[in-house]
Amino acid sequence: MIKGDQVILIDGYCNLCDRLARFVRKRDKKKKFTFISLQSAAGQLWLNKFGLPRDDFDTAVYIRGDRYFLKSSAILNIVKDMEGFWGLFYVFMLVPVFIRDPVYSLVAKLRYRIFGRYDSCKY
Repeated sequence: MIKGDQVILIDGYCNLCDRLARFVRKRDKKKKFTFISLQSAAGQLWLNKFGLPRDDFDTAVYIRGDRYFLKSSAILNIVKDMEGFWGLFYVFMLVPVFIRDPVYSLVAKLRYRIFGRYDSCKY
């Protein structure tokens, strides 16, 4: 298993997820984030470690130390931990999760149709 304090598990076939990874990497000057495909062996080990479903590729998982965050909470915690003004977007945590997560899930459900997908895993 890859060791790291800040691990982001994403769908390795998803164009939107790849764009997120490129966006974060470009701004991650200290190289503190590690990206791993949910479908990979390492991704499966991380999911297993936290008792998360190993066949749900419709969510991002952000692991910080011994804690994990899912869906909209994952994205908002990632931007919180990014350098610069991006942490200001963390204010959206004030929006209740029962509102945030259905919006996240809708985008996740439509992501291949809207953004496309790769034929092979990128991570």
